[in-house]
Amino acid sequence: MMDIAKVTAGQMYRYYLHQVVVGDGRRPARKPLRKAQEEAGVPAGRWMGRGLPALGLAAGDEVTEAQLRSLFGEGRHPHADRIEVERLATGEPPAAAYRAGTLGRRVKVTGVDLVFRPQPTLYLLWALGDDETRRVVEDVHEFAIAAVLAWIETDVAVIRYGARGIYRTRPAHGLVAARFRHYEARSGMPLLHDHLLLSVKSQRPDGTWGSVHTEALYENVVAASALYNEIVMAEACEALGLASEPRTVTAGRRPVMEVAGVPHELIGWSSRRSEQIAACLTDLEREYVTATDDDGNLKFALEVSEPARAKLNRIAARKTRPAKPQPRCLAQLRDDWRASARAFLAAGAHLIDSLLESARAAAAAIRARVAAVVDVGLAAVAVTATVFVMNGNGHFHRRHLLAEARRHLALVQRGRRRRPGLDEAIVETALAEHCTDITKARTTRGQEPGYRLYTARWEPPTPPSRPPATVPGQDHKPAAEPFLPLKPGEWDIPRVPLRHDRAVLAARVLTSRLRTARRTGRHLYGPATHQPTAMPEQLLLFTEQRSAANAHPAVDLAVLRTDLEALELTADQLSQLGRAGHRLGALRKDANQRAHRTAAGSASGAQDTLEAHRQDEQHAYRQHSHEPGQDHRAPR
Repeated sequence: MMDIAKVTAGQMYRYYLHQVVVGDGRRPARKPLRKAQEEAGVPAGRWMGRGLPALGLAAGDEVTEAQLRSLFGEGRHPHADRIEVERLATGEPPAAAYRAGTLGRRVKVTGVDLVFRPQPTLYLLWALGDDETRRVVEDVHEFAIAAVLAWIETDVAVIRYGARGIYRTRPAHGLVAARFRHYEARSGMPLLHDHLLLSVKSQRPDGTWGSVHTEALYENVVAASALYNEIVMAEACEALGLASEPRTVTAGRRPVMEVAGVPHELIGWSSRRSEQIAACLTDLEREYVTATDDDGNLKFALEVSEPARAKLNRIAARKTRPAKPQPRCLAQLRDDWRASARAFLAAGAHLIDSLLESARAAAAAIRARVAAVVDVGLAAVAVTATVFVMNGNGHFHRRHLLAEARRHLALVQRGRRRRPGLDEAIVETALAEHCTDITKARTTRGQEPGYRLYTARWEPPTPPSRPPATVPGQDHKPAAEPFLPLKPGEWDIPRVPLRHDRAVLAARVLTSRLRTARRTGRHLYGPATHQPTAMPEQLLLFTEQRSAANAHPAVDLAVLRTDLEALELTADQLSQLGRAGHRLGALRKDANQRAHRTAAGSASGAQDTLEAHRQDEQHAYRQHSHEPGQDHRAPR
């Protein structure tokens, strides 16, 4: 995955030059950078990017401290000191010599820090495997970073100029970045990851130096992370003969693609920090939902929303952050990790020496059953449904579809390489066939393709509003929810339900409907588009507010969770999915029986009207629905 953080001029001196560039350790004052890196056991930084020739640098050159200070600490040319001395030697005034080493106007944000780390099972193979496996994982890790950087240079990075930055252009010669490699986490466990310090300085087509808009980088960080995850897993699997499989980390969330055949218990062994953060997060969430002011009123909310939980998670990470352990070379680290993993597995310690063989055996079984075929039409409708449900208001941009398309390809390809441009083809198909442009652009930027606003060609059912509960004697004041006094463990922390369950169901429903539309030659959405009737009726089961007359038991989310996305389903899982489909059919059958009883008890004079209404209803049902139980079939 990939994380992002801004780099400011002062931060470069306080944090990056003294910690990040030496493996997150503590660099003593006045110690040379290269010597500090050797003592910390980490390699020297290397330059990357297509914009290096414009600055007199070459890809793969070692990053020096003076270059970092000039480019990221001051926003100047990496060789600004040398340029200034040469200009002074020719007799130029000091002010003119100083300006010769500048790169446009001075800015506060000099770059961004992109942190890349592969999936846990990949860096476990890197840490516990042989030297050849380690080199392969490192090579594909670097290849994936270079691919993401090239995509950012071509499709993401923009330079703003003009009054209030109304004009935007791509960097003419690419970007410049310095890459630093780390081997371990702060807990001492294996964690292969690279810090890519990306400079915001770049040239416009006219040769003028400008600054890359960091907001555009932040907007596309999810799509960039999905691209890195897809490429690093596919390249590693192709190089080592492996395959990937989905792993559910948190119920209700997207699965993570991992190397098949690597014991997941080892992930728990290497994620000690995750356990500490999770324990601290639980305490913070309890404080969040019970915090009151001086008058006894709640300060925040009764439920922990996803944005609030993300902020609390960052606080928990900072509170539990330990000090960096003593530096060790990579060979010593790998020996210590193998010994620790063997002790952790105890009876299964022999698996450490055969991780690669076990993973290859699992890959052979998967590749024998799963074909590397991607139907762009089916992928487009699944991606659109997922993005539509996952975004709260049903509105999204092109980058959201692109990120979900890359996740979808990583899921269905199972570690195989895809043809270039397949993710873009899925997005273009989704925009053309399943999305409606609802942009109301008031600015030049809003008219650009990347900022146009879309929604799907269907709408979710709007649940009826429920009046707030009132307390006798008080008008229109919600009743206070009792939450104190309660001891830890006597209550559950209320959290807002996750959307991924509904997104998976919507994707499966619409995929099945598209297959039926292809088979029958009918249009997926019928004659009208963007109508509430075009929404899959099965999504009504997730509407929390139902009238008493139409109340039905909800579908078991444990059955309709990430198993629907997996292409490897056990017999028990298939049986569960079948029962869920029959349950959906039974709901429709009950509704039809109630309608027939109502029709039988009505006046005989209205028989013709009821019959005509029933025929219209059946005709609409044939256009917008499937046979009962067919919407949730597992893929073959």
